[in-house]
Amino acid sequence: MGADWGPVVVSVVLFILLSPGLLFQLPARTRVVEFGNMCTSGIAILVHAIIYFCILTILVIAIGIHIHKGKIPLSVE
Repeated sequence: MGADWGPVVVSVVLFILLSPGLLFQLPARTRVVEFGNMCTSGIAILVHAIIYFCILTILVIAIGIHIHKGKIPLSVE
């Protein structure tokens, strides 16, 4: 029986991309959005956590992304 790696892969990629200050920060210290500033604040962490949760919920639960590693059954009877 193979494991379902879809949610794990999606979670890791989203966690890296949505780290506050890495690609963008919403809200920033002086503007609404800053790109690549590598600084963060408590409110930015909260906003990015909410965005992460929403996107992860949509991709894993609503769309149902699945990546199975292992043998594929030849017939289901």
